[in-house]
Amino acid sequence: MNNTAIWIISLISVAGVIIRPFKITEAVYVIAGALVLLVFQLIKPAAALSGVMKGLDVYLFLTGMMLLAETAREEKLFDWLAAHATVMAKGSSNRLFLLIYIVGVIVTVFLSNDAAAVVLTPAVAAAVKAAEVKKPLPYLLICAFIANAASFVLPISNPANLVIYGSHMPPLLHWLGQYIIPSVFSIAVTYFVLHFTQRACFKDKVKTNIPIPNLSQGGKTAFIGIAATAAVLLSSSACGIQLGLPTAITGILTSAVVIIRSKKNPLIVIKGVSWAVLPLVAGLFVIVEAINQTGLITQLTTILNNSVSKSITDTTWISGGIVAVVCNLMNNLPAGLIAGSVLQVAHVPETVKNAILIGVDLGPNLSITGSLATILWLVALRRENQTVSAWTFLKLGSVVMTTALIAALASLWI
Repeated sequence: MNNTAIWIISLISVAGVIIRPFKITEAVYVIAGALVLLVFQLIKPAAALSGVMKGLDVYLFLTGMMLLAETAREEKLFDWLAAHATVMAKGSSNRLFLLIYIVGVIVTVFLSNDAAAVVLTPAVAAAVKAAEVKKPLPYLLICAFIANAASFVLPISNPANLVIYGSHMPPLLHWLGQYIIPSVFSIAVTYFVLHFTQRACFKDKVKTNIPIPNLSQGGKTAFIGIAATAAVLLSSSACGIQLGLPTAITGILTSAVVIIRSKKNPLIVIKGVSWAVLPLVAGLFVIVEAINQTGLITQLTTILNNSVSKSITDTTWISGGIVAVVCNLMNNLPAGLIAGSVLQVAHVPETVKNAILIGVDLGPNLSITGSLATILWLVALRRENQTVSAWTFLKLGSVVMTTALIAALASLWI
């Protein structure tokens, strides 16, 4: 009975995130689900606290990245980059699409997929508005799809990577050896399929004589801070150090320096950060901790080990595909938590682990609720008075994600 109740409450919470009834922020449904589990003693306070503490590295990582991203956004750094990309397009909508895509790749790789969704979306919206683009949605879709497609180039590119590997994060060179080729396939295929599906919108010329905003001293400092953060995180990853604390320190320091030099009120940056993300993630950790009590991890570990004993190749394809779909049913963070718990006790080859991580990172491109980055992208879209229905995204995502996933998984054997 308890196991059934845990599953019902968990599924209702996730459904609240997906459907978002009454237009209430997604975090409310997850936090409510975690509280219901506690009130009805379906999870003990000590176990809930243990679940919350498992996400400490993720909270630190998100805090640093969100502060860094909001500081850069406030100083118009991303508006400046997007404006330059628009001018470089020289009137070609196809070239503009490619340049924005490249900027999206860079932001995702070095600042995480969440940062790409949060800060790149308003910058792109401003750029296409200035360029008088008649149909801005194809360019805004880049921010959502590249945020997941490029999110396994580096360990820092996606908080889900921290969740899956936990304290067993591979050294940087080992990571690159495992994921750089699948990442190239994921990024390239996503671009070509997304461009092909939106080709009807690229017939019109775009305006080129748009004003380029001056990059303030704070913007230059933010750029240096981003570069320094990337260097610190790459060094930390190479040394096998968990990434949360270094990210938080560099993000806070960069924000503080920019605020002091610009003589701005720090509340402007603090208020701009989507802090609801942190309790959302914490609630997901509690829900997953409760699900773990149902024996799910043990069952999945047994199934995975049995599958590997029969065929490593089949297991690689099946596990990557199933995880990719499951991420869209329950969000990739809890799916990554469960997958990480299974991988820590299962005896599987590296190829299967790689396929599961690719499924967790790339799979969310199927639906609007597959990843935290896509949810943040939706929030950013609402601020720009743009909307995308779940069905519209699903129709596009089923094509874009499926082709990219097949290509990325196939490249594991190169």
